[in-house]
Amino acid sequence: MDLAEEPRIKVAVVACILDAQQRVLLTRRCIEPFRDLWVMPGGKIEAGESIAAALQREVREEVGIEVRVEGLIDLFEQIGVGEQQDHFIILYYRARPLSLDLQLNADECSDAAWVAVDGMSGYAMPPGGRYILGKLFPDLGWAD
Repeated sequence: MDLAEEPRIKVAVVACILDAQQRVLLTRRCIEPFRDLWVMPGGKIEAGESIAAALQREVREEVGIEVRVEGLIDLFEQIGVGEQQDHFIILYYRARPLSLDLQLNADECSDAAWVAVDGMSGYAMPPGGRYILGKLFPDLGWAD
């Protein structure tokens, strides 16, 4: 196989940020992939960057806050994403906000909300987000 034709595999990290009331920070993406869906802040890990550093950088870039990384929740694999049919391996980490003063990056997200468990069903999310939130909140019935 020609190297130019090999599938594109990307490793990403996502922060499941829970505040003191156990609400989750969701952002509405305004770029691909997952445009117009509600996601948790995150993105690709850059070469030479640790997972924790990538997670903190992505949260800072998207919503302008610092977080304390608490640990891996799980990973989710998504194949055939976007026009390039990318293959994503997404590492989801639990995090706590060190402040709540959100400053949205309008180039990446159009809105943000702290969402309580009982309100999550009203937010359209990609499969990975639903899976991870279902693991954290089994009463949602999403972890399948």
